[in-house]
Amino acid sequence: MTVGAIMCRRGGLLLLLFMGGLIGRSLHAEDAPPQPAELTDPVPIGATDEHESPGDAPRVAAASAGGIEHPLAPAIRLAQRSLAKLKSVADYETTLTKRERLEERLVEQTMHMKLREEPLSIYLKYGEPFAGREVLFVRGENEGRLLTRGGSGLSSLAGTVSLDPHNPAALGEGGHPITETGMRPMLETIITQWKRESLYGEIDVQFYPDAKLRGRPCEVIESSHPRPRRQFKSQKTRLYIDGETGLPVRFEQYGFADDRDQDPPLDTLSEFGNLRTNVGLTDEDFDRNNPSYSF
Repeated sequence: MTVGAIMCRRGGLLLLLFMGGLIGRSLHAEDAPPQPAELTDPVPIGATDEHESPGDAPRVAAASAGGIEHPLAPAIRLAQRSLAKLKSVADYETTLTKRERLEERLVEQTMHMKLREEPLSIYLKYGEPFAGREVLFVRGENEGRLLTRGGSGLSSLAGTVSLDPHNPAALGEGGHPITETGMRPMLETIITQWKRESLYGEIDVQFYPDAKLRGRPCEVIESSHPRPRRQFKSQKTRLYIDGETGLPVRFEQYGFADDRDQDPPLDTLSEFGNLRTNVGLTDEDFDRNNPSYSF
């Protein structure tokens, strides 16, 4: 297999929108991560049913006597292996960077994140463009609601606001509640997607075992589709697994370009940078009365 290398570069008082309902800094197309180098040829997956309607992806025929498996099968195994690694992670601190496409603009948010698995506890402190905003959620506390407080301007005048995690004002651009934030939900979502897509053909899967992410070794798994289909939400999906820890550290999804000669547009990105695991987070790290917090 050819080895690829991926280098990543570069109104009234509304209730504080948890995952950046306010529009953040727009990014131009050239800010999107570069395409991987030296892609290999697509992996053949065998016969397909030619009688499917034009809007559907063809279903994959039964495996041949030679035991050929769907190309997503090893991708799913690698993702599941990474999920098993997460079982040993009780808590972590990280710099979470998110990019979400809002209409034709990419909105970027960066935040310092503390997460404890049991009970699920999450603390977020935002950087630009929402510097100073804080969010706190602890399962079983605060009547199951999250607490949020703005950092400056009109938002700060509202003080600490309590919101149901599923309240539209508490959802991010992707419509996900805070309970679905973190490495584990991200990885489970990818595994579910790949299992669903493994029922169909028109899928190319590439592996980059010697890729780099900000200078660190990582393995990248990339799935892609040649044309839009009802079964495929995205044209391309990439999962980055850290080469030393085996943990999922970045996820990208690209939509279908209007012109097949164009690169697919980045729709969503989540990256867990400066990751420190099993740091011994305590109840104080998720206490609204922590003197370092402003709730």
